[in-house]
Amino acid sequence: MKNVAIIHEWLTTYAGSERVVEQMLREYPESDVFAVADILPENEREFLQGKTPNTTFIQKLPFLKKLLRHYLPLMPMAVEQWDLSGYDVILSSNHAVAKGVICGPDQLHVSYVHTPIRYAWDFQAQYLRESNLTWGIRSMLTRSILHYIRLWDKVSSSRVDAYVANSHFIARRIQKCYGRTAKVIHPPVDVDAFTPTYEKEDYYIAASRLVPYKRVDLIVEAFRKMPDRKLVVVGDGPMFKSLKANCPANVELLGYLKHDRMSKLMQGAKAFVFAAEEDFGITPVEAQACATPVIAYGRGGSLETVIDGVTGCFFAEQTPDSIVAAVETFERQHGHYDLSSIRRHAEGFRPERFRKELSDFIAAEWAKFDGHRRHQPHHQDPVADPQFADGPDQRPVVIGDPLGMTLS
Repeated sequence: MKNVAIIHEWLTTYAGSERVVEQMLREYPESDVFAVADILPENEREFLQGKTPNTTFIQKLPFLKKLLRHYLPLMPMAVEQWDLSGYDVILSSNHAVAKGVICGPDQLHVSYVHTPIRYAWDFQAQYLRESNLTWGIRSMLTRSILHYIRLWDKVSSSRVDAYVANSHFIARRIQKCYGRTAKVIHPPVDVDAFTPTYEKEDYYIAASRLVPYKRVDLIVEAFRKMPDRKLVVVGDGPMFKSLKANCPANVELLGYLKHDRMSKLMQGAKAFVFAAEEDFGITPVEAQACATPVIAYGRGGSLETVIDGVTGCFFAEQTPDSIVAAVETFERQHGHYDLSSIRRHAEGFRPERFRKELSDFIAAEWAKFDGHRRHQPHHQDPVADPQFADGPDQRPVVIGDPLGMTLS
């Protein structure tokens, strides 16, 4: 295995999937990076280790920062235009189109899947509802585009030789959408960036982007029903203004905070409350790195990052009442939690573990792939075969092939 190409979707901010690419680059420092578009701010480019990503024609389209996601219908064609013929291994970081690159038969393509493209598969109804696209001409157009994306996504899934999922939850989605099995390797979490604190204060914390599927609104409504308990919400996004306008007195919305201040709040919190159905969910692990228990919705990736009764507890439904019941259960039991055990659990998600598991998997897949490739029989060209020594005119003629060219 010599040359490695790392394929990412689009580079807009340093977030969860970019942290995965960062660790891929640390493991394969000589690799080249490809992305549909690159609009990363200068102060967030350090993880690229000085590399300039190879982009597509989408990079030159107008109003890129504002309209990038509107160019989604063009992205399947865009990723198919790269010439990757000089690489032995293609390593894609996929949540939309990255896995759809075109490779040759002598190239190994391993795809690390954060999720099959959500809004084209099982999250389509939710996406249309939250975007006010449930009826009308715009709805029909959007549904047609998503149908096209879904068909392409299924077809392009066969271009991958080996799948890696970031959770067992996503492995099941890969099986459902693509009919393929996947190795599970949990993503890296910078646990050491968070210092555990074993003296807790009397408040709860929620931290995430304020977008509908994170369901922070449900957490706020739950604490409205518990006026004697304090909630601190960290994060910004489209829902900030609406939440702020109807915020109860015991809930404090702080907006975006830098890492140092947010981590201090997370360290001091009695518990971290998490209501989203996430593919994996990095922030609950970060909370546990602070030795802070997690109260989480018991579906999706949270089931793989939180140990019920040991590092936190679950609620069964995405409703305020279910969250209230979980908080009340936690209040009765929180004295029994071993906070040092919570920190130790989080340490199992360190980046070093991710790099080793991923590199071991790729090395094993390459050994199988290369061995199979080397032992394939080489079929002889009919022109070079002695039985056709008189030249190409002696090739077998297929009925319906007037030019005398064999069809395959």
